Amino acid sequence: MLFLETGYTSLNKQNEELCGDKVETVKLGDYTTVVLADGMGSGVKANILATLTSKILCTMVSNKIDIKECVETILQSLPVCKVRGVAYATFSVIHINDKGEGYLFEFDNPQAIYISDGICKDFENREEMVILGKKVYKTRLNLKCNDVIVIMSDGVIHAGIGMLLNFGWQRPQVIDFLNKNINKDMSARCIACLLAAACNDLYMGKPGDDTTVAAVRLRESLHVSMMVGPPVDKNLDNFYVERFMAEKGKKIVCGGTSSQIVARYLNKEVKTTFDFPDPEVPPIGFIEGIDLTTEGVLTIRKLLELSEKYLSPSDLSPKLSSKKDGASLLANMLFEEATEVTFFVGQSMNAAHQGLPIDITMKLKLIDSLAKNLKLMGKKVTVNYD
Repeated sequence: MLFLETGYTSLNKQNEELCGDKVETVKLGDYTTVVLADGMGSGVKANILATLTSKILCTMVSNKIDIKECVETILQSLPVCKVRGVAYATFSVIHINDKGEGYLFEFDNPQAIYISDGICKDFENREEMVILGKKVYKTRLNLKCNDVIVIMSDGVIHAGIGMLLNFGWQRPQVIDFLNKNINKDMSARCIACLLAAACNDLYMGKPGDDTTVAAVRLRESLHVSMMVGPPVDKNLDNFYVERFMAEKGKKIVCGGTSSQIVARYLNKEVKTTFDFPDPEVPPIGFIEGIDLTTEGVLTIRKLLELSEKYLSPSDLSPKLSSKKDGASLLANMLFEEATEVTFFVGQSMNAAHQGLPIDITMKLKLIDSLAKNLKLMGKKVTVNYD
């Protein structure tokens, strides 16, 4: 099965609290609609224009209203600037289903970049339309697995003007950068963050314009199952593990007791390591037949922190971590690789936690918060309690 993932990263113009760009995403039926709107100017006014534009377009396009009517509504609805006499937001709209079929509409934003077979290129079937005197470009989409569409605001091609570059970062240089730095396994969010971080470097950490990059990627689905803690009834250990192992895809076991239960069921041994890549995260273990084995509550608490950071559209740290601690390995598997996550949460009290400020309520709250964040990442999430 194929899965459509989306992600974006935004940089605020220096000294501005609000971003003049706005990304809105709606999934309705089989189709996902992504709108990147760039409000004229910067600050509060630009933010309002971009927010209005993205909300209106996302609602109308997702409900399959004709693009001409959508654009006319935008141009006739937005307030007009008394100084310039015009006030509109430029936009890029992707309307696409899980088979990779749909449309791309562009109005005055930098031209979208199409990545196929790991190589950046232009869409060959880009058609010009004139709506109320404005040029809007329409492209019919038919993506295949691992194809990516990158859309952006003009802060991307302005990056470095008057600083490191005379004329900014032009489209050929953007394409050259992506060709050299992306790989087919990167998520949409990872690609968007990579390009936005490069723009921030060109701005020397002081963006001269609001800068936003959004990406849409069609990829293979990957199911990940995660067992956390033993069930309340010890007599159900084997039933619990059997159901967990019957799930398709990759398997994660969190917690010492859970690891012992799974290893016993598989007739395998839990091998432990005493390496501490991160002093805040307990070391990982190994069970043959299990993709990742980690400690429980402390590692999940760190994982929740990483999920908050991953979700932040302004965070520029790499989305694919090179660290080898348990929380980072979990983050890569759940945030970057997984499209669907199933939790098996045991509600038994852990004797090892007696006397520590850790109880079953804390564990359940951590899993609940983590599940919510995974849903915000666009994952399909199921939580089973035992």
